[in-house]
Amino acid sequence: MDYEYSPIPFRPRLQWPDGKRLALVITFNLETWDMVKDYEEPYYAGGPAILPDGLPGNVADFPNYTWREYGQRVGIWRMFAALDKLGVKPSCTLNAVTCERRVEMVQAAMERGCEIVAHNYEQGELLTRFAHDRDKERDVILRTLETYERTVGRKSKGWLSSSLRGTVNTPGILAEQGLLFYCDLLNDDQPYMINTEHGPIVSTPYSNEINDFTILTRRGHTTDEFRDILIEELDVLYEESAESARIMNVGLHPHVSGRAYRIRALTEFIEHAQSLDGVWWATREEIATAYLEQQGS
Repeated sequence: MDYEYSPIPFRPRLQWPDGKRLALVITFNLETWDMVKDYEEPYYAGGPAILPDGLPGNVADFPNYTWREYGQRVGIWRMFAALDKLGVKPSCTLNAVTCERRVEMVQAAMERGCEIVAHNYEQGELLTRFAHDRDKERDVILRTLETYERTVGRKSKGWLSSSLRGTVNTPGILAEQGLLFYCDLLNDDQPYMINTEHGPIVSTPYSNEINDFTILTRRGHTTDEFRDILIEELDVLYEESAESARIMNVGLHPHVSGRAYRIRALTEFIEHAQSLDGVWWATREEIATAYLEQQGS
């Protein structure tokens, strides 16, 4: 895998369809973790624990497991209800095992017509465990894509690795399977091309900065501060997008943003975004397609 170093002031002007300026993606991560793993090392279950001193993988960690499970049982439904009232569809990333163990979450996303992005097989099975074994990584990706197609009824167009832990082989494996876009890289406010041995794939950058886990759980910001951070990011990108189009991705986790005392931040941020002309409530597939059209691909 390789990509160009391309400073944003030196690029051709990027434009979105119908004169839109800023592509805004609200991402709900529909993630599912194993309760235990068959090993002694600490289990990194898709994100740092809310309680420290992680237990061995083969010992059930109920405070951390059920903290995350709150999002599946309660938080995601609060988040869907909030966006339903505002008329906004999120883009949902999906672990394959969510299709098997938490099917109601998947059905809710599909009934709403949400974009669904493949998001690894199981949230705690990081692809970096197979960084030196391309065949094993490829097997995880293929099993994920097969489950996705069986559940969603179409082939996945994009991929986000759990915990953003892809490898140098991941984009090539995805390009080999005909995927359009890849989300793991965090280094831009616009799409760009990643070159692989199986042809190019579009990077549609995710963000670990504009992300509820970082802002609320790691850094401990309040509900008001979370809202204000999102609004300030949006306003600056919106201003810059007058010169060349931008993307803003808001990464959300149901066990974090789905708490009762935090949902207001999401609602008030979206209401602010809806007040601005030129915001494009886009899917990643639409963003990648529009970008490719301007590259002559």
